[in-house]
Amino acid sequence: MSALDDEAPAYGSPAWRALPSTDPRRAVALITSAEQWRRHTARETWLDHLADEDPEEWFRIVTADANAYARRIAPTLARRPTHAEVTARRAVRMQPREVVASPGWPPVAIPGRPGWWRHHGPRGEQLDLPHNRPQETPR
Repeated sequence: MSALDDEAPAYGSPAWRALPSTDPRRAVALITSAEQWRRHTARETWLDHLADEDPEEWFRIVTADANAYARRIAPTLARRPTHAEVTARRAVRMQPREVVASPGWPPVAIPGRPGWWRHHGPRGEQLDLPHNRPQETPR
């Protein structure tokens, strides 16, 4: 079994720097990194040439990953409500409700009318009064 059978750490990583200079895994990481750089620069050169010669093909290639991702998430996005649908739902939920005082509960402040409270009257009617003292209940 040789040292090359072990996984070589990434070039320049702390694990790579910790290896002794005679460790063959340092050379493996260096060669692997150089090959990756060669492939990267070759692809960039090819894409630059393609952008000049065939811009439509260049655009198809550079957007292929984004298009594949869009195709993958499209079904999920199609099930989500649109902005207009969410706004319409919020409008329905945000309809003002009438303030109703309940028997046995304290008076309720009336929105938009500071200093006024809605009371549950002695005969079950709703009374708007300028105080929040509970009403006497009939005996």
